[in-house]
Amino acid sequence: MTQSLRVVARVVALPDKVEALKAVLLALVEPTRQEAGCLQYDLLQNQEDLTDFTFVEEWESLQHLQSHLASVHLQKALTQIEGLVASPPDIRRYDKIL
Repeated sequence: MTQSLRVVARVVALPDKVEALKAVLLALVEPTRQEAGCLQYDLLQNQEDLTDFTFVEEWESLQHLQSHLASVHLQKALTQIEGLVASPPDIRRYDKIL
C-alpha cells in the first residue's frame, strides 16, 4: 500500500490585500475537496499575522497532487493572486513518518 502525500502550502498577502487574497484562496477549497485523491484540504490563517495563509493538504498519491496542480481552478487562482502576494507561494511536500 502506498503512503499518502502531505503538502503544506504557505501564501503571504501584501498587507493591504489580505481580504482579496483570502477570497481567492477560499474559492479553491470546495472544488479541490471534490478532486479525486484529495484526502484533506484545509485553509488556515495565522492568528498573529493575518497576511499569512497556509493550506494543509493530504493526497492519495503524487499523481493526484500533480492533477490538482494542473487543475483549471488552481491555475486560475495562481493568475488571480498576482499583485496580492508578498512572495511566490511556498509549497512543500512531506511524508508522514509516525
